[in-house]
Parts: sequence; C-alpha cells; structure tokens
Amino acid sequence: MNNNNISDYCPNKIGRTYSIAGDLELQVNVTSNPYDIPLDQLFAMAARINKKRSFLFVSKVLGKHIPVQPYVSLLSGVSLALMLQQTLHGEVAEDLLPLAIQGMTEPLQAEAAYKEIMSHRLSLPQSVAFIGFAETATAIGHAVFQTFGHNGSYIHTTREVIDGLPSIISFSEEHSHAVAHYCYALDANLLTEADLVVLVDDEITTGKTSLNIIRDMQGKFPKKAYYVLALLDWRTEKDQEQFRKLELELDISIHVISLIKGEVEVRGSSESIPRQDHTRLQAANQSDCIDFIYVDQLFRHVPPAANERPYLRDSGRFGLTPEDCQQSDQAVTQAAELLKQSRIGTATLCVGTGEFMYLPMRIAAEMGEGVVYQSTTRSPIHCIDREDYAVQVGYPYPAPEDPDVTYFLYNIKEGQYDDLYLFMEREVDRAAMQPLLEILLTRGLKQIHIVIFSPQTTAWKEHPTWQTGVLGQ
Repeated sequence: MNNNNISDYCPNKIGRTYSIAGDLELQVNVTSNPYDIPLDQLFAMAARINKKRSFLFVSKVLGKHIPVQPYVSLLSGVSLALMLQQTLHGEVAEDLLPLAIQGMTEPLQAEAAYKEIMSHRLSLPQSVAFIGFAETATAIGHAVFQTFGHNGSYIHTTREVIDGLPSIISFSEEHSHAVAHYCYALDANLLTEADLVVLVDDEITTGKTSLNIIRDMQGKFPKKAYYVLALLDWRTEKDQEQFRKLELELDISIHVISLIKGEVEVRGSSESIPRQDHTRLQAANQSDCIDFIYVDQLFRHVPPAANERPYLRDSGRFGLTPEDCQQSDQAVTQAAELLKQSRIGTATLCVGTGEFMYLPMRIAAEMGEGVVYQSTTRSPIHCIDREDYAVQVGYPYPAPEDPDVTYFLYNIKEGQYDDLYLFMEREVDRAAMQPLLEILLTRGLKQIHIVIFSPQTTAWKEHPTWQTGVLGQ
C-alpha cells in the first residue's frame, strides 16, 4: 500500500492517496482533525469482498481485525464520551480529553489514562439513551456509556434473531454484508424516558445507517435531538444534506461528533483482486492443549432461567443502566483475576466473538501485561500477505452458534502468541466448535482456553477429550 502523503496535519486539509490493492485506490481528504491525531495511528486500509463497498478502514484502536492493547480500545470510546460531554455541558475537565487522546495513541500510557479518567465518572445534564451499532461498535458504544456515572442507559443493536423477544427497533445497514439490525430492550422505557438518544458507530461513510435508525425510532420513541458519535466521519456535502433534510422532515436536530472528519473518493474496484485460497488447515493432534472454562456464576443472564444456553444480561444487548455497571465491573475483575492465573506465557491474545466484544475486552484489560485483544467478525476481507496491508492472514469458519453464518478470524500468525483466550457468550455444541478449533490449533499456541459465560449443560459435563473447569465455584 503506497501512501502519498501531502502532510500528516495541516489546518485546512490533509490529502492522502491509499493504493490498497490491484487498481483500488482511495483518496482521503481530512478537513477536521482537532486533536492532531496521525491517521496511521487510527487506521490502515484493506479491500472488502463486497460489491456494495470495496474498501475498509481497518481500525487500529477498535479491537476488531487488528490486535490492540485493550485499554487503547476502551479509550477510543472514552474520547468520544468526553467530546460529547464538552458539547452538552460546554465544558469538560481540561486535562481529561488530551489525556484520553494520548492514551489512545500511546499504548504504554493507556492503562494509567483510562483509570484516571474513569475515577471521575462524568455526569449528564439530562437522561440519555446510548445505542451502539453491531457488530463493530458494540464495545466502544459500551465504553462511551460507562464513562458516565448516572443519567444514562445503554443498548446495542444486534444482527441475531432472538426467539421469544420482540425487536423494538428494526432498521437496515444498506452497505453491509449482514443488512438487518434488531434491538431487544427488556424494558422499552430505556428509550421512552430518555431525553435524547446518542448513536455510537466506529465510522460514518454515508450516514445512511444512522438516518435509518433515527427514522424508525422517531416513529416509536420520538425525540427532539439525536447525537451521532463516530471515530471517523467521511460524509460528503451531499450526504450531510440528507441529514439536514431529515431534520426538517421530522422537526428534530441531529449532531455528529467525530475525532476525524473528511471526505473520500474511490477509484478502481476490488473485484479484480484474487481471492485467497482458504484451503482447509491441517491441525496437529494437540487437543490436550484446549480447555473450557466457565465463568457463568460471576455474571447475570437473561430469563427464562430454564434456557440451558441463555444470553448474557451484562452484554448490553438487552439494555443496561448505571446501577447494572457496579455488579458487572465486579464480575469483570473477578473473572480477570481467575483467568490470568492460567496464563502460561508473556504473549497472550484474548479474542471476543462477533458482537460479544466489551466484556471480553474489559477482562483482557485486567489480565496483566503482554495481553492484546481483538474479535472475530462477519466482514469478508481480501487477505494479502504484504507488510503495508492491514489484513494479512485470515480464515473463515461456520459460526458455532449458526452454521449458516460465516465468521472470520484475521491477523493471527503462526507462533505469534503463547496462549489464547476465546470468549463465548453462550455454550454451543462441541462439534460445532470444531472448525474454529482446528484453525486455532494451527497457530502454534501452547494453550487455548475457551471461556464460556453460559452455564454448562449436561451434554458437556462428560466428554472424553476436552478439559473443563468452572471458575467461581
């Protein structure tokens, strides 16, 4: 990826051309970078396997496709929270926002910065419902919400269809590989009683997803004001005009807050890029290096309790209040203390699964030095083994929860880590885990820990191969 830099920062505009792959190029013109963040510290580029959108900003702070120091990712959400606080209050402790930006861009400073900021726990002048977009922004949306001490609530959208629960919001993400979004609040008052709504996304390209959810919400939970937080905002003037039109149509105000703002221009396409040959990996017979650890007794689950594989109440998928956070924070610390005792090396990777990102990220952050975090994803991306390309290796596998859905695991090279913790919200059939485990067994890991947050079912309690332990007993 040859980058033609005009400059790292100038008051008016940064122009940069990213030669991504083949004839696919992206011209990026940054018009606002108020904290002078070098672009290379926020993202790299890759090519999507998607006819609707050919390019992907691969975040270096999100904890999705690229492993990150977990406090860095948490601070990306905290930074957006501080910017929101500044907008709503007109003021914020003058040293907190620079501290968050410094920690986000300098990993060695991230933990101290996060703990200092979180010791303040900001206040909100009115009641706010925070909504994080699945799957990529579920964690940073949660991190934004957690930065505030009271007057807020949080829920994230989901692409999962959950039987027995009605979706109180339904909208589409038109460019995505998985278009439909749902929202399963156990208590609809979370949205009904909020004075304003804050939507959190990692990136806004056209803004259509935000407009779609606002239109659906306004017919069910009408508000006068909406805020959209994003790390990157690439809307053109034409895209911004669509926001103004919706404001006039619905008699509302929509405010967009981002770390970086600009426009992009695409040249070429990704269709000519050769697809990676995903031949089946041959795993060595090392099943004795896999263990299954249950942490279900530390966390709350969604009723009915009779469900052997319940969803996690603390994930954010069903709605959270500040009162929920105290119990969740305690559970995170207990889980981290217990899990780090099983670490066997100095280089550890923690992997969230799909939308289940925030709690694994928080646990990873408290597991000691040498721990990095990333997540599996539904996003199909061209993998190119080139040093200056963002996604160098990747492997698809059928989702253990739903074999009709393909997930991907990116940028885990052989021999890169001593051990790996894979965090799963719900237990699944062990046969369904096999394709993913076979991938992990080729990565040269000394130990693979499968951490499960739902109760252990009877079918799993007697198995001749896998080791099983339960934390919290």
